Amino acid sequence: MEEWYHYVLLALVGLAVGALNTLAAGGSLLTLPILIFLGLPASVANGTNRIAVLTQGIANVAGYKSKGKAIASPFILYLSIVATVGTLIGSKLAIDINENAFNKILAIVMVLIVIVMLVQPRIRINDFEEIITGKRQFWAIVSFFFIGIYGGFIQAGTGIFVLLALSTINHLTLMKSNVIKAVVMVVYTSAALILFGLNGKLDWEIGLTLASGQTLGGWLTSRWSVDKGDKIVKILLIIVVIFMSIKLWFFN
Repeated sequence: MEEWYHYVLLALVGLAVGALNTLAAGGSLLTLPILIFLGLPASVANGTNRIAVLTQGIANVAGYKSKGKAIASPFILYLSIVATVGTLIGSKLAIDINENAFNKILAIVMVLIVIVMLVQPRIRINDFEEIITGKRQFWAIVSFFFIGIYGGFIQAGTGIFVLLALSTINHLTLMKSNVIKAVVMVVYTSAALILFGLNGKLDWEIGLTLASGQTLGGWLTSRWSVDKGDKIVKILLIIVVIFMSIKLWFFN
C-alpha cells in the first residue's frame, strides 16, 4: 500500500469486519480476498489475516469477560486442543499449496459459505437441553478437529461452522456459542500464526493495520448486543462475496 488513506480504509474495513465476526461470523470472507487484491501473495494474505483474527479474538474474550460472560470448563479446553491440532495440519497445507489453486479454492469456498448462510436451519435452542458430556461431547470434539483443519487452511467462514456445531450438537445458546468460539479461535489462531510466521508468510504492517480496526470492532460489539440491521449486513456481505469470488476465479 503506497497511499496513507489505504491504511485508513483498511482499518475501517477491519472495524466493520470485527463487528460482523462478533455478531455472527464470516468476516474473513471479506478481509482475505481484500488482502489478495492489495497485492499480497495468497499464502501471505492467508497468514496476515490471522493477525487481525487473533487480536479481535482476544478483544472479544476481554469484552465478554468484562460483562460477566466468561466460561471456564474442560469442554472448552478439549475443543481448543483438538482444533489446534487440526489447525496445524490445515495451515501446513495452506503454506504449501500453489497460489493460483488457493485463489480458486477460496472463490469456491466463498460461494459455498454464502449458500450455508442462506440455508442454515433456524433452531429454537430454548426447546432443547444443553448437553456437553457423553456422546455429544465426543461428536463436538470430532467436529472441532475438522473445523480446525478448515480454519488452518482458509479461516474464512470458520465461525459459521463453529456456531452450527455448538448449536446443533450441544444445543448451546448463541451467547455461549459466541463466547466458546472466541476462546477456541484465540487458541488455534495463535498456533496458526506461529506456523505462518516461521514460514515467512506474514506482513506485519498490513496485518496490524487491519487488526487495529477489527480489534476495536470486536471489543465494542462483544460488549453491546445489536438487534437491528443484521439482515442488511447479511445481504451486503453476500453481494460483496459474490463479486470477490468472481474476481478471484477469473481475474488472478
